[in-house]
Amino acid sequence: MNSHTSAIHVDGLRKSYGQIEVLKGVDFDVAKGSIFALLGSNGAGKTTVVRILSTLLRPDGGTATVNGHDVVQQPARVRGSISLTGQFAAVDEILTGRENLIMLARLRRVQNPQRVADDLLARFSLTEAGGRRVGTYSGGMRRRLDIAMSLIGDPPVIFLDEPTTGLDPEARIEVWNEIQKLAGGGTTVLLTTQYLEEAEKLADRIAILHQGTIIVTGTLTDLRKLLPPAKVEYVERQPTLEEVFLSVVGKQA
Repeated sequence: MNSHTSAIHVDGLRKSYGQIEVLKGVDFDVAKGSIFALLGSNGAGKTTVVRILSTLLRPDGGTATVNGHDVVQQPARVRGSISLTGQFAAVDEILTGRENLIMLARLRRVQNPQRVADDLLARFSLTEAGGRRVGTYSGGMRRRLDIAMSLIGDPPVIFLDEPTTGLDPEARIEVWNEIQKLAGGGTTVLLTTQYLEEAEKLADRIAILHQGTIIVTGTLTDLRKLLPPAKVEYVERQPTLEEVFLSVVGKQA
């Protein structure tokens, strides 16, 4: 896969903050219409990668393209191709859910913002709550509204930076379902997470970022092969992604 056939192409990405080298040459590709999970502990550099890919931060070295556009040379085109949902829902709690969607649709100059808002409320099972102030929403509802807002304008690439942080298990499953629907509709999703179960459930491909570099990447099946075959005792059990993660990180530390 290369920059012409992938939705996201990252080659040798480097970034330092003073004397601290956060990214030490990161490489990966994300296929169009897929879910790509970037795993790593706190401070591994996941959010730095997302900030560079969304043009919020300039890399010190390497190259990256999103939807065929270079993040340094063509930032406006990159921004026109993406949507970014951060770790905390960027919604106005005073406005209703519908008003949040209409406001953003108008800012993005989308035609018929009222219809767009109603369609997204229906898509994310928020129609009944659409007339309520967002301050009354549960965490899962706020996150679903946040993701719905990120779809206004139909961006081909969406970055979800730890989208289920702080959510209870039921709300997390609600968000997972919506992320799967996004990819099913052809949207490319780059997901950063600390929840290994989340990557195991959602991702087509997984990369583990550790101490500034990608130490392993592949499908869940690929990563499971890094561990010895499952031992047959009473039942055969495949290793979980958590076991793979801890094993690989432990070897590289």
